[in-house]
Amino acid sequence: MRICSILVSGFLAAAAALAKEPIPTPADVPVIGEVEPWLFKHILESEDRECSLASIANREDFKQLVEKHGLHLFSGPMVGCLSPHGARIWLRTAREADVAIRVLEGDKEVAIEKTRTRPERDLTALIDLKGLRPFTEYSYQVTINGEPQNLPHPLVFRTAPAEGQKATFNIAFGGGARYNHKHERIWNTIADTTPLAVLHLGDNLYIDDPENRKRHNVYYYRRHLRPEFRRMISGSANYAIWDDHDFGKNDCAGGPEKFQPAWKLPVWKVFRNNWVNPGYGGGETQPGCWYSFSLGEVDFFMTDGRYYRDYKKGKTMLGPVQKAWLLDALSKAKGTFKVIASGTLWTETADKGGKDSWWGVKEEREEIFAHLEKNKIGGVILISADRHRCDIYKMDRDVGYPLYEFESSKLTNNHTHKTKDEALFSYNKGNFFGQIVFDLEKDDPTLTFNCVAIDGETVHSFPVKRSQLGGKP
Repeated sequence: MRICSILVSGFLAAAAALAKEPIPTPADVPVIGEVEPWLFKHILESEDRECSLASIANREDFKQLVEKHGLHLFSGPMVGCLSPHGARIWLRTAREADVAIRVLEGDKEVAIEKTRTRPERDLTALIDLKGLRPFTEYSYQVTINGEPQNLPHPLVFRTAPAEGQKATFNIAFGGGARYNHKHERIWNTIADTTPLAVLHLGDNLYIDDPENRKRHNVYYYRRHLRPEFRRMISGSANYAIWDDHDFGKNDCAGGPEKFQPAWKLPVWKVFRNNWVNPGYGGGETQPGCWYSFSLGEVDFFMTDGRYYRDYKKGKTMLGPVQKAWLLDALSKAKGTFKVIASGTLWTETADKGGKDSWWGVKEEREEIFAHLEKNKIGGVILISADRHRCDIYKMDRDVGYPLYEFESSKLTNNHTHKTKDEALFSYNKGNFFGQIVFDLEKDDPTLTFNCVAIDGETVHSFPVKRSQLGGKP
């Protein structure tokens, strides 16, 4: 790989000591090979820590770059917030613009929604689609200032099954997604499996520079410019949480205060600007990235293990507000399966003796597990990321059913962690993602975890029946 200019080379050398050094895109790669060094020069090297696309959108050289490469739709579209009767679309334009989404079922137009991208949200917009039918495939079109946007792939998504609907679908999940040109093709591999949803479980980028939101912005822009990533996010619903490398720095703990350190809220705002989640903790008055959602008979609980983590005084991964939310949401959940997602490992055999995992706050972990047993909450599995391998763990309990954990976190990274002897399965070769196939059509519903390699090979499968997870199927 070669760096696109002497100027960028100088920047990278200086940046290496401050943050995670970016892996550059080769100059001969279409579009991004030219756009990336421009972003590095005019945003990343800016003296303004908050510099963003909105800050430079009126530059004449940027406008020329947009025209040359047809980048009026600069990022997205990204599908999210699936429901049986709708979805949400996120996108970013190269300058403030009127945008519209036209939805079709076959050749019939069934919805059209309009809005405007705004500089205060870094030229992004959220468009809610309503009045759709459950578990139905729809195509859609994007227009900017009345002009249809042509992408190299079809824009198609499927709505969620209705509550109680007996359906079969799959989701993909993982972490460890440092921008890495030679491995970005994994997003095409995921798209080829047509997941109903993709769960991004942290370390979705490697930034490690919370004081400079300009770096966060640029790293998001170039990932969103990847054609492979755009294809995937335009056809499956996306749900994201962060971990240390896309929140703060390696193994960081945000601490108990909502707005201290001072970088926490600005980093949260950048994260919010670049995803399409149904919620972001308690919003600006109680920031974070936790929330829940359902896909038919499967309930998901996405947890934030960084913003309020306090291993010194509070001995907490979640903080009191998020913990109360999680316990209450689990008590109210009605899904056949319930998936609790974490950016770090749940197992008691986690790396580093638990110093960067749930075993580092074993009392809080036990409180959650005991809550499941006390309230007879069946059907729970755990998923996680962080360690650069794929693992399956079984946590036997003195009371109640065993808890299975499925971990996958080497989507694009080069770096690898050693496999774990304590795991039922542990794999670290090449790049891969986690897949879970939910089959709600059986008398005893099943979920099957698959470790899928970057070339599409299923490396390992592990089925679990609902009857193995307590309570009635």
